[in-house]
Amino acid sequence: MLGVQIGIKDIIDILLSAFIMFEAYRLLRRSGAANLFWGIFAFIAVWILVTYVFQLSLTGALFDRIISVGAIALLIIFQEEIRTFFYSLGARFSQLRFLQPDYKKRATDSDIQELMTACHHMSASHTGALIVLAGNSELKEYADSGEIIDAVISARMIENIFFKNTPLHDGALIIKNNRLAQAACILPVSRRMDLPKHYGLRHRAALGLAEKSDSYIIVVSEETGFISVAHNEEIKEVDDAELVRIINIAFH
Repeated sequence: MLGVQIGIKDIIDILLSAFIMFEAYRLLRRSGAANLFWGIFAFIAVWILVTYVFQLSLTGALFDRIISVGAIALLIIFQEEIRTFFYSLGARFSQLRFLQPDYKKRATDSDIQELMTACHHMSASHTGALIVLAGNSELKEYADSGEIIDAVISARMIENIFFKNTPLHDGALIIKNNRLAQAACILPVSRRMDLPKHYGLRHRAALGLAEKSDSYIIVVSEETGFISVAHNEEIKEVDDAELVRIINIAFH
């Protein structure tokens, strides 16, 4: 019996294929299309058996035609999921220290306290809020959809922006380079199907941006007053200690 030799290239090939398959399944599962993933997986498995194992030339040629056309169709159908995958990959890559810009202005302890105070007050009064703490990702597309503020970080200013009767309350506030940069910004909405039912549009918008950038996004729920933070494609409710820790990380 001939021995099978597995080299470093084979191991890398297997690991890379497994990673791509896992990421594809994860994206499709979150968008509610997991069954479609398994259908595609079954089709590819049958195609490999027909073409390379049983070597059925006519059936194999038919499968080859379907694969060539289907690849283009999948790119069209899943363009949003593919964009999300590459956004996520780019956001993780941009977090490498040697790629991070050294010109980012750092927030002071006073800035952090002002933001914490605003979050506490809005939580107590059940004032809905959506605050983006920008990281290294480019947010120009979303910043351009809002109104320029360019003000120092102030609890009163933040609370006034999200006061229900003001024209800027509906949208996100972007904090960048130690400034209240833009308000009333429109964020992308996540299409994930596994979110809790009580999460509203603000939570989905926060998660949508977390899927496309390295930003930390703070959400104050208008219904419950609970504070949540979205980052790295995840969102969770936080207490005061966790919120302080996250703001310090985001600002430093």
